[in-house]
Amino acid sequence: MFSLPIIIISFFATLVRSTFGFGESLVAVPLFLLFIPLEVAVPLSVLLSVLIAGVVVVQDHREVHIESAKWLILYALLGIPIGLLILIYGNAYWVKIGLGLLIIGYSSYTLWAKNAFILGEDSRLWLFICGFLSGVLGGAYGVNGPPLVVYGNMRRWSAKHFRATLQAYFLPASLIGVTGYAFKGLLGRVVWMDLLMCLPVVVPAIFLGRYFNRRLQGAAFFKYVYRGLVLIGLLLIFFTVMGIKG
Repeated sequence: MFSLPIIIISFFATLVRSTFGFGESLVAVPLFLLFIPLEVAVPLSVLLSVLIAGVVVVQDHREVHIESAKWLILYALLGIPIGLLILIYGNAYWVKIGLGLLIIGYSSYTLWAKNAFILGEDSRLWLFICGFLSGVLGGAYGVNGPPLVVYGNMRRWSAKHFRATLQAYFLPASLIGVTGYAFKGLLGRVVWMDLLMCLPVVVPAIFLGRYFNRRLQGAAFFKYVYRGLVLIGLLLIFFTVMGIKG
């Protein structure tokens, strides 16, 4: 069924992901939940992630930190099954509340953290922590990004390397997540129809995001994005507590 809100959300979520290298699920999933059920919103977000990551890896494979991506993927494999169990058997009310708190906490940290911890080289401990948590969050909420962004920030990757390396992680990790959803019967006709409906706006958004990524200057724009995410998290919690669905 044609849904203009889902198309618009998919466009802007893809634009955010292609521009910054992450964040489409932080935009898409909470807004999707205002219009479609959790068991459709999360798989749809992950399918979008596969599409975006595939295109970006082809575009910018020379910018990927291969070793970092490899270990993040391996450790995420341990967390994905736990996330799937949360999605299948968890309480939808608390899943939405948890997602809202996750968005607010992560965005607030990014906005106001002053003395961030810096890693001069890859740390196997931090690769495990961030990779494992990204697997759990990806399986449960479809939002792998926050732990990966924390690791990228600690490593002080450049914008180009940051965007490309995260896609090298997202592509296999998201494919694994899609396989899990298929095994659990969550990739129904509605999910695929929604994906096909969004393709005409998603593909141009990927290339537009790459254009913007090459022209980013300063941190002011990021601050606006994270403030918007805080607002989205607050609205999601409000709608969930009040029992409102868009």
